Amino acid sequence: QVQLAESGGGSVQAGGSLALSCTASVYTPDCIGWFRQAPGKEREGVAVISPGGGLTAYADSVKGRFTISRDSTKRTVYLQMNSLKPEDSNMYYCARAPAPYGGICSMSPRLFADWGQGTQVTVSS
Repeated sequence: QVQLAESGGGSVQAGGSLALSCTASVYTPDCIGWFRQAPGKEREGVAVISPGGGLTAYADSVKGRFTISRDSTKRTVYLQMNSLKPEDSNMYYCARAPAPYGGICSMSPRLFADWGQGTQVTVSS
């Protein structure tokens, strides 16, 4: 079983930046997604990247501010978060899903498994 571990969360002021990392215990040729969830709310997709790293997708709320990338040699997927807003405050999770034919990964949480424990991001105004 693949284990994913998130790191890099913390507290930052609005307009600041954070970089999250998601490291897999073994190499996995899957879609990797970043998700976030506030207390009492459903988990939502933030960004997803294809196995080769060439295809990415973002939630409308983070387009132009967040960048997802992966380094397969390090078994790590990154989420660079810039121009952070208070509404970005959440627990952030990563998870994996089998890559579909054509390589376009979904951001639907129900398709993903092997969730990490999450890392907290807090943005103050």
